[in-house]
Amino acid sequence: MAADDTRQSVAIVSPAADEARLPRHVAIIMDGNGRWAQGRGLPRIEGHRQGVASVRRITEHCVRRGIGQLTLYCLSSENWRRPAAELTFLMCLLEQYMIEERSLLMRQRVRLSMIGRREGLPAETLEALDRTVELSAANDGMRLCLAINYGSRAEIVDAARSIARDAAAGRLRPEDIDEESFASRLDTAGMPDPDLLIRTAGEMRISNFLLWQISYAELWVTPVAWPEFEERHLDEAIDAFAARDRRFGGLSPS
Repeated sequence: MAADDTRQSVAIVSPAADEARLPRHVAIIMDGNGRWAQGRGLPRIEGHRQGVASVRRITEHCVRRGIGQLTLYCLSSENWRRPAAELTFLMCLLEQYMIEERSLLMRQRVRLSMIGRREGLPAETLEALDRTVELSAANDGMRLCLAINYGSRAEIVDAARSIARDAAAGRLRPEDIDEESFASRLDTAGMPDPDLLIRTAGEMRISNFLLWQISYAELWVTPVAWPEFEERHLDEAIDAFAARDRRFGGLSPS
């Protein structure tokens, strides 16, 4: 899992999608780790271990493709219902990733951030995460946002509570509440909304992920499980995105 310090960035070779129509922000629901492992007679944790390799692979390819932000759904607030041993392994894997991938993130000028609730996450994991966020804060390349212990309904409730407190205290008039002011209270404040949402392993649902932010995102679902998701699959999703007519509720110019 250690980063290879000798690895060099690879130039894009004749991408099919017009670079002017690249998604600015790609969000991915990384699904299928456990099923991938069980289908091969392996414990579920081996699927998560292999999934980390996919994270590295896809992060690097997004950098090469010129994507502005990549958001990965690492752990939902509902995932705490899983077996304790699997959750402990996931936290250790996340801590290890934060430490071992720092040099790669810094070389590629990737800026790391996190969304989700910190409560319940192990102190060691948060320390490793916070250190990598701090070290990469000045990087001017792609933003890599990890959704950890994240649930969109809880995020929206938290935003509503924040607005309600300010309104009750007289700091905010109800008539001044609009979409922009509401979005500024979300975990993703200051980030662009996703243009493209990818889900692996074929599931046709959103799973409480960025419900406000993906209002006009293009959806792309693949049967490929996350551990087997490769650069060519990301390119397919980007090509499909570039070919779509995004009208945002209006009519096509044609």
